[in-house]
Amino acid sequence: MYSALATEAGLQSWWTADAHAEERVGGKAEFGFDRRKMVFRMKIVELQPGRKVVWGCSGDHPEWVGTSLTWDIASDNGASVLRFTQSGWIQMSDYYAICNSTWGELMYRLRDYVEGRNPGPHWKELASGN
Repeated sequence: MYSALATEAGLQSWWTADAHAEERVGGKAEFGFDRRKMVFRMKIVELQPGRKVVWGCSGDHPEWVGTSLTWDIASDNGASVLRFTQSGWIQMSDYYAICNSTWGELMYRLRDYVEGRNPGPHWKELASGN
């Protein structure tokens, strides 16, 4: 589970093919969508292998700036339990609702990837159009 959230290869396997992430606290992560019409830039705030991943969003969408994305990983009877939150929203706008729904869809892709069903990234396009 942890590598699916904390490594570039893991993130590219379920979220977006245009994912770039340094695997260190203080490092940067960048996620491109729709051939980079939208790019989300993150600072890696916390990495606890097998337990937690936290990013702080610094751009590009104005409603994401200042939010924190946190994945808490726990074990329950031999199974991994993931709790995801995106906190720090300025307001509960229509965009917030869309993001909330999209994260729900992405959690299923993440689960499928971790369980070996390999769904591939939700957003497949790279900046070059691949």
